[in-house]
Amino acid sequence: MNVLFEKNENERRPMIVLTGPTAVGKTKLSIALAKAVDGEIISADSMQVYRYMDIGSAKITPGEMEGVPHHLIDILEPWESFNVVIFKEKCEEALKGIYERGHIPIVTGGTGFYIQALLRDIDFTENEENTEYREYLEKLAADKGAEYLHEMLLKVDPASAEAIHANNVKRTIRALEFFKQTGEQISKHNEQEKEKTSVYNSCYFVLNDEREKLYARIEQRIDEMLQAGLVEEVRSLKKMGCEKGMVSMQGLGYKELLAWLDGECTYEQAVEILKRDTRHFAKRQLTWFRREKDVIWVNKNDFHYDEDKILEFMLNELKNRKIVKNGMEQGLR
Repeated sequence: MNVLFEKNENERRPMIVLTGPTAVGKTKLSIALAKAVDGEIISADSMQVYRYMDIGSAKITPGEMEGVPHHLIDILEPWESFNVVIFKEKCEEALKGIYERGHIPIVTGGTGFYIQALLRDIDFTENEENTEYREYLEKLAADKGAEYLHEMLLKVDPASAEAIHANNVKRTIRALEFFKQTGEQISKHNEQEKEKTSVYNSCYFVLNDEREKLYARIEQRIDEMLQAGLVEEVRSLKKMGCEKGMVSMQGLGYKELLAWLDGECTYEQAVEILKRDTRHFAKRQLTWFRREKDVIWVNKNDFHYDEDKILEFMLNELKNRKIVKNGMEQGLR
């Protein structure tokens, strides 16, 4: 196999990251890239890990995979928790097999925090030993709502409260838990962690588009999800016992429609909130990626939306960084 990491075990192993805001078109490009470099894809998505949550998570279908191996998809039940510690553990399991097969891992998805933890090998396991306070916060969120928890965070870590949306209960709890356990603001901790360099020979691509086009695509995608049966998917999850306190049901599309099914708002209000919050989510994703180091921005409009040119640009970057060799890529016309 024509890959560099077989030469010397002391060399940093190769890793490609392909991320970007929701609905920008990562999935299709990731398949083309994987086929070009003989890669396997690891999903860095906090929702696609869950079974039965296909439409709302925009989960790739087996047909769309085109034979490219995918990891960290459909590995948990909706009532199970998923966090950065589990993500890293599952990634390490997948990476072992990918490297043994002589392939290159392509980490694809929009959860920037997970990607950062993987690239810089940030250890969060120390915060997993005692879950009592987390369970208390989860109950508090269920009883008094997400806003109440967010106000608690605002008092102890204003910078994190500004960066974390009030509806993101999972991240709010993690920030509060970190402060309780360490006495340190997680915002300051994260700034320190950002100074770490990647433990991999990595290439970090961020696919992006003009804001107006991205927002239009977001609205179009949500309309398509609803037409494809998103309401039925959420209703089915509700019948299975899934409720708003669960990590899985905090995902965009699920919490809004669940609120409607629970009689908290009208259907029209739920859809409007979903579209608004998804636009806001995309904006926060871009803010995160702009703060990351060594990011290669791939602005689709710069390539006149020519997917072959985008792929060619990415492959050239990979060759420049010695992640792939000349002649290794197979995907160019």
